[in-house]
Amino acid sequence: MNATTGGHIDTLTELEAWYGRDNGQYLLGSTRAAVNALLDTAFGYHILQTGHTRGHALYTQSPINHRIYAVERGGDEVSLVALADELPLESDSIDVVIAHHTLDFATNPHQVLREIQRVLTPQGQLLIIGFNPHSLLGLNTRLRGISHKSLWHRHTRVSENRLTDWLHLLGCEVQGRTRLGVLPLAGGGTLRRWFARLDSWGNRHNLHGGSLYILHAIKQVSAVHRPRRQWQLRRERLIGLVPKPAPAPAPTPYRPTRAGTASRHSGSGDAV
Repeated sequence: MNATTGGHIDTLTELEAWYGRDNGQYLLGSTRAAVNALLDTAFGYHILQTGHTRGHALYTQSPINHRIYAVERGGDEVSLVALADELPLESDSIDVVIAHHTLDFATNPHQVLREIQRVLTPQGQLLIIGFNPHSLLGLNTRLRGISHKSLWHRHTRVSENRLTDWLHLLGCEVQGRTRLGVLPLAGGGTLRRWFARLDSWGNRHNLHGGSLYILHAIKQVSAVHRPRRQWQLRRERLIGLVPKPAPAPAPTPYRPTRAGTASRHSGSGDAV
């Protein structure tokens, strides 16, 4: 049964239910393994995960200690309740961002990407995990999305090439692409093991027909300039993560005392 809120599909609950099934669990395991490999060389002070699921933290193997799990609704492992297109975090404050289906169900995915780019530090690393519209799963979700009662009706199809163009405009350079889940699990016993072996082979060869893609990008320059007034209004509610150094004390200007002035005048008179 589809979960609805006010007559609309509850995307959060539905996507969590999808990941609770066999194919979802299998893809989640493959995603964890791929993300862990990418996080081995990602260092810094703060790591952020955003998305449309709770209880699916992908940063558990990260060497970064301060971890933030931001979702629009509270739940397991969630440490920050916030919208992905309006993160209450200071600019240039996050070293690594994992966007787990953050763009897939966004009303304005480009704005979400701009906000993620804003909070990333220069040279910060970004991992974007999304459903590949050009795959067997993508074809299936497109057909199922015809129904207004389906989770996939709200799916925003963002291809790898389109996402690469957006990242380039935002001053982010794509470092690599990982594709997972070429074949869905089917059947049971020997047939399922055979499908799993074929899928593992496809993952190792990074085939284009994977159900999921992981784009790894690095923020090079800040290409987005927010209006000054809008930035000033938001500053009071932004969470500062990087401590600011205390201002250095200003030097005290020299002011001669009257006694010192008198003694200098007296000395001048004796010399004359």
